Amino acid sequence: MKKIALAAIAISLLATPAAFAQQRHDQGRHYDQQRERVVKKRIVTKKVVVKKTRWSRGHALPSSYRRNVVRDYHRYHLRTPPRGYHWVRADDNYVLIGITSGIISALVQAR
Repeated sequence: MKKIALAAIAISLLATPAAFAQQRHDQGRHYDQQRERVVKKRIVTKKVVVKKTRWSRGHALPSSYRRNVVRDYHRYHLRTPPRGYHWVRADDNYVLIGITSGIISALVQAR
């Protein structure tokens, strides 16, 4: 009787790590299935919408546009700017702005 009990205990001790190994293997397979689901998802691309701003007289031109100074204004059929002003290209417009303030005094649409 003792031999049968010892044999049963020995078999259960040997079988326990194998059962845990089987569970870990199943968990790993489950993890792989989850990973495959993630890989199969669609990638959504976003579109960037750029709004064109409308300039108007009396408003200040943002400083990012003030760097596009037009030096050869006669080439674009623009009049000579008065003292303290210069022409700037902003989007598809030529804007006459005050050098120090950045206030818009005239607008001409580009041709």
